[in-house]
Amino acid sequence: AWCFMFGFIIAIISGALMSIQGVFNSGVTKQTGIWVAASFVQFTALLVCLVAWFVTGRESSFGALLKVDGKYMLLGGAIGAFITYTVIKSVDILGPAGANMFIITAQLVVAYLIEVLGLWGTEKVDFQWRKLLGIAIIVVGIVLFQWKRE
Repeated sequence: AWCFMFGFIIAIISGALMSIQGVFNSGVTKQTGIWVAASFVQFTALLVCLVAWFVTGRESSFGALLKVDGKYMLLGGAIGAFITYTVIKSVDILGPAGANMFIITAQLVVAYLIEVLGLWGTEKVDFQWRKLLGIAIIVVGIVLFQWKRE
């Protein structure tokens, strides 16, 4: 029970930080440019990670990256650069709430497909109609949230 609660709290913090980061990154982009802002985001993330690695005792070495099974998994950082770009653009165009509704819904749909198909080493789960219904309810929520009376 404690492990689930800790995961729940960490996920809430992650979602909140992602929303705040999207707004901050969009603000920096308006004053600098998207690739300058995205580069700065990635560079400062690298610095924070290196400091955290040193402070927490360096449990592994960078040489371990050469031994990773499925070298395609090392593309996570490059994907992160595109995540930064797309979050900045979507927040700029749709606003923080609008962007996050679509981002989170896309994350949920893709994550569920990854689980159902057992992609990239994830444990395959059985398809459940109630989970699809849950996604449909989220989509209805987005429609209601975006609905404008004229």
